[in-house]
Amino acid sequence: MTDEVRRLVERANYAHIATLMPDGAPHSVPVWIDLEGDNLAILTGPGSRKARNLERDPRMAISIIDVDQPYASAVIRGQLVEQVEGDRAWEIIDRISRKYTGEPYPLRTDRIILLIKPDHARSVIFG
Repeated sequence: MTDEVRRLVERANYAHIATLMPDGAPHSVPVWIDLEGDNLAILTGPGSRKARNLERDPRMAISIIDVDQPYASAVIRGQLVEQVEGDRAWEIIDRISRKYTGEPYPLRTDRIILLIKPDHARSVIFG
């Protein structure tokens, strides 16, 4: 991952993750994102559509737009390598929530972390 892609992931920029539905149709949703080592970390519910899609087919794509410079973006392709649950997940979830809201994640319900290994990542600046 380049330094520019890493910078976009580390900041409180919103990302969109695209996964594949059972029939092959794309499914895209906005997510909070961060780094966990060399992997991307996304929080979700264990029964969410993106989690179910990635369990079946681990391939995904992510796009990120710089909130301060909307013509700067990153595109990432990768695959799910791990679902993190329990105390380790809550440490990551709270860290991501603090990044976006300044507070720990408020809902202490079923949540997991999806760890995604990026296979291809590049940044793009238009304009």
